[in-house]
Amino acid sequence: MSTPVDDREEYGPQARPLPFERGTDGPRVVLVGVDGTRTSLRAAAYAAGLARRQGAVLVVVFVSSPASYAALMSGVVAGAVQQTYDELTAELRQQFQRGAEELGVPVTFLCRRGDAYTELRAAADETRADLVVVGSSEQAGHRLVGSVAARLVRTGRWPVVVVP
Repeated sequence: MSTPVDDREEYGPQARPLPFERGTDGPRVVLVGVDGTRTSLRAAAYAAGLARRQGAVLVVVFVSSPASYAALMSGVVAGAVQQTYDELTAELRQQFQRGAEELGVPVTFLCRRGDAYTELRAAADETRADLVVVGSSEQAGHRLVGSVAARLVRTGRWPVVVVP
């Protein structure tokens, strides 16, 4: 079971989407999942550009997924792994804060712990996302088992863009 983390920060000129105007049927809330990989950062760039053009709010969700063997780690090793996750979170938060200021896009940064699919799905529902953007998986095994992106598409609640 995942542990919810209430770690939300909002950046940019405004924290709410622009009011709806007739003829603008694009997304008002764009959610992007990031994990620090190349494809997730490309997905974030795509989502930021789309949010800027559409006048939408960008919600960035970083999900740290503990390894399946984490329970077997000693306290020292588990502490080092947690420190690495914390450093990555801080680095991503700073990167998105700078990007929000440069682009003039309102950004909300959420940090969650648990299964990536479950946490992205929950965040999309909580923020009432109109569009979900994720990077394609770089792991070969996901072609057989299924990736987070494929599972989000199969859910069918929101349009999902998978960035290669």
